[in-house]
Amino acid sequence: MKAGQIFKKVKKDKRKSLLEFEARQVLEQYKIPLAKWGLAKKVEDATALSKKIGFPVVLKIVSRDIIHKTDMGGIFLNLNSEKEVEQAFDQIIKNVKKHNPKARIDGILVQKMIKDGQEIIIGGKKDPQFGQVLVFGGGGILVELLEDVAFRVVPVSKKDAEEMMQETKFYQILKGFRGKRYDVNSVLDILLKTSKLLEQNPGIAELDLNPVIVCQKNAFAVDARIAVE
Repeated sequence: MKAGQIFKKVKKDKRKSLLEFEARQVLEQYKIPLAKWGLAKKVEDATALSKKIGFPVVLKIVSRDIIHKTDMGGIFLNLNSEKEVEQAFDQIIKNVKKHNPKARIDGILVQKMIKDGQEIIIGGKKDPQFGQVLVFGGGGILVELLEDVAFRVVPVSKKDAEEMMQETKFYQILKGFRGKRYDVNSVLDILLKTSKLLEQNPGIAELDLNPVIVCQKNAFAVDARIAVE
């Protein structure tokens, strides 16, 4: 399903946000790199996907009725075998049903777990005055605490994106700190593709790739959230 069709479906369903697998499908159309993933409807699907993706993996609930997955026990990390995947799959269903018996479960997302790298945030927000605004920041879950972020109005040029990164303190870590350097060019590429996504889809109210994990030779979005007007 193309991005436009996904957004139309969400609007038809009278939803304000995409399910994570829908958000990932949109990102893939803009060639934004993601950690390997698949959607499982049954436990057998989850184990097959895990073997195909390669251990360790992460399992995450996908439900239009659940916002805070972690609070409901809807995420299991660092699963290293088929048995662990089976147990985690069953436990996620039990946890969700315990907290919300009426929750509609759209599946369980199976994703490659990426351990080594620096966490950053890339996103966007529709400003009532300026329109779509691109966001870059360091720190992943600590982004609100660190307040180390930069903004640019879309569309963003390569020079704009480079300056965005350079405005943050976190850029020095990516460029090289204590002997480790990270793939700044991959981050630049994601920023430019995210800018294009926001520019071409003005109905997006908010986009959140948090975290994007930057490794020494690549970068991957491992969580994706898209809200619409």
